Amino acid sequence: MNNNITRADCLARDAQDPLAPLRDRFDLPPGTIYLDGNSLGARPRAALARARDVVAREWGQDLIRSWNTAGWFDLPKRLGDRLAPLIGAGTGEVVVTDTTSLNLFKALAAALQIQARGPASARRVIVTERSNFPTDIYMAEGLTRWLERGYCLRLVDSIDELPAAIDADCAVLMLTHVNYRTGYQHDMAALTRLAHQNGALVVWDLAHSAGAVPVDLRGAEADFAVGCTYKYLNAGPGAPAFIWVPQRHQAQFAHPLTGWWSHAKPFAMAHGFEACEGIGRALCGTQPVLSLSLVECGLEIFEETSMDAIRAKSLALTDLFIALVEAQCAGHPLGLVTPREHARRGSQVSFTHPHGYAVMAALIKRGVIGDYREPEIMRFGFTPLYTSFADVWDAVAILKELLDREDYDVAAERSNVT
Repeated sequence: MNNNITRADCLARDAQDPLAPLRDRFDLPPGTIYLDGNSLGARPRAALARARDVVAREWGQDLIRSWNTAGWFDLPKRLGDRLAPLIGAGTGEVVVTDTTSLNLFKALAAALQIQARGPASARRVIVTERSNFPTDIYMAEGLTRWLERGYCLRLVDSIDELPAAIDADCAVLMLTHVNYRTGYQHDMAALTRLAHQNGALVVWDLAHSAGAVPVDLRGAEADFAVGCTYKYLNAGPGAPAFIWVPQRHQAQFAHPLTGWWSHAKPFAMAHGFEACEGIGRALCGTQPVLSLSLVECGLEIFEETSMDAIRAKSLALTDLFIALVEAQCAGHPLGLVTPREHARRGSQVSFTHPHGYAVMAALIKRGVIGDYREPEIMRFGFTPLYTSFADVWDAVAILKELLDREDYDVAAERSNVT
């Protein structure tokens, strides 16, 4: 890439960007360059009116009738069908419900049960990366501890260790598609194939993939997937997550969280649990209608473009950011930890700096909002729906100024950075 890029060049790219009009669909605060959509997406403009309507009319006026008249009861499945094309899933294979952690618990429990009832019944090991998002590891540890019977978790330190780790004891391979620290993107199809060749099932966490990179769960012949909606899907803080169960596994899908929403006859109030058919088996208890309703506002925007267009801009934005940082901030102790290779890169760029926390805190004070992760990693997330090329230029210019002047407080309290 040309290192003599100017801000005028970036403005010209914005003028030619087919996704640029979608930026107006978001309510972005003035004077802020938001590069943290990989942690919490910006608010769609439609979300405020939608929230008011749900509270004032659907709840306030129609009261309990809205479970039927407003379609509250079917909302998890309806949203799942709208989300499905973004992850290569089919109709009736996704529900939006609960949290990523709870959905991961369901998927792991179901996968282990499928293995226990088949020819792989002696397998007791869940394999994952030590660098996986901590809550994924916590959930797997908790599940194996409660199951007992020899179940355990096996951690690997690099992808090169996976072939040896997926041995005759491995029941499930659990991976996050895009690493939350580095932005490294796994080859989903190749690793799923490796696991299947060795008799293991695969659970994918798409928290940093859904809405950011093209995903083809069906094409990869994956087994289960989970993910959140509050990052690149822009559904709001703490918005419900999603779980994908392909048609071929739905009849066998079972987990311990057998709440009434997954009952075959939920309003019969019968004694004893009888699972419903299809993707409804992945539900548990009564759904959070207010937060579920806002998920639709983000998904509507995705229906105005394609994941291919989003991916093309994502790579262009991250290429530009890397090139500008390395050209304008040369001489400073910055280390790129995100892959340069497009096939291995998500939609974020992470740099290390000995005072990464303090630098990020200073950037946030200047209106450039990224975030920090140990050890020494500054994360910058790029959401093509609303991030502009001029945003990238301006963010790097501010970073350069802070670094050149050493205008950051190394004694800053770490609790101040999300």
